[in-house]
Amino acid sequence: MFTRHTDGLRLLSVHAHPDDESSKGAATLARYAAEGVDVLVATCTGGERGSVLNPAMDRPEVRADLARVRREEMAAAREILGVRQRFLGFVDSGMPGPDEPLPEGCFAAEPVELAAAPLVALIREFRPQVVITYDETGGYPHPDHVMTHRVTVAAVEAAAGPELHPELGEPWQVSKLYYHLALSRAWFQALHEGMTERGVPSEMGELLAGWPDTPPALATTTRIACAEQFAVRDAAMLAHATQVQPGVAFMAHPRDIEREVWPTEDYHLARSLVPEAGAAAGVARAGGIETDLFAGLRAGAEAGAG
Repeated sequence: MFTRHTDGLRLLSVHAHPDDESSKGAATLARYAAEGVDVLVATCTGGERGSVLNPAMDRPEVRADLARVRREEMAAAREILGVRQRFLGFVDSGMPGPDEPLPEGCFAAEPVELAAAPLVALIREFRPQVVITYDETGGYPHPDHVMTHRVTVAAVEAAAGPELHPELGEPWQVSKLYYHLALSRAWFQALHEGMTERGVPSEMGELLAGWPDTPPALATTTRIACAEQFAVRDAAMLAHATQVQPGVAFMAHPRDIEREVWPTEDYHLARSLVPEAGAAAGVARAGGIETDLFAGLRAGAEAGAG
C-alpha cells in the first residue's frame, strides 16, 4: 500500500518492463512530478527474460540474478525521476522467434481479463485522472508491449464500473487515456537533419533509409514541452545499466541539438471524457495541439470520481 494524495492531479504510466518508463515519456513524468503532480509508474513484468545489452554489465553474476538487478535498477530510476512505482507481478515473456510459443506462465500468455485485475485494483486505489500506455502495436512487436496495451485498455474500462471485480475497490473513471508516440520516424528525421546541418555525424541515415514509407498510424494530439528534463530522463535511462550503454544508440545524439529541434515528448489522446470546450479552456492548446495532459482537468482534479 502507499499513501495516495487525496486531492490534486494524478498520473499513471503503465509499462511492460523496467527501463520502459525511462525510454518512453520519462521527461514528461519528471516534469509533472517536479510540478507536484502525483506520478505513479506501473510495471507489468520484472524484465526477467530481458537481454543484457550493455557489455560492461554482461557478467555471469548479473545474468544469473537478472530479476534482482533489474528491480534495483528500477528503484534507482524511480528516485531519479521523482515518481513512485509498482510492479504488477507478471513474468517477462521474452522475445520468442517467429515459430516459438510463448513461455508457459508468462505475461503475454495470460487471459487479458485475469491480467488486468491487478491494474484495476491499482487504478481504483490510486485514482488517476490520466493514464498513459502504448498503442495497439505496443510501439514495437514485443508480446509484453502489445499485452500491456490490451491490459491497460481493459483495466481502464473495468475500473470504471461496479459490475467487474467489485472486490477490488470502489469504481474509478479515468478521464483521459494517452498513447506514447515515442521514437517516431519524424523524431529520427528531425534529429538526423539537425545533426547533419550542423556538421555532426549522424548514424540515423541508415535507419531512416530502411523505414517503411507509410504514414503514422496515429495523429499527434499532444506535445509536452520537457527539454529541461532531458538530463533527468538520461540519468534515469543510465540507471538501467543492463539495458543502456553510454554513448550508444539513443544515448549517442547531442542533447543540445535534440533540445533545439524536438523539445517535446508526444502523445495521442486515445480516449477522453473531457469536453472539447473544457480542454480549450484548460490552458491546453497551441495550434490545435494539446500542451498539457491535464487539459480541462485542472479546475476539478477530483471530478473523475466514480
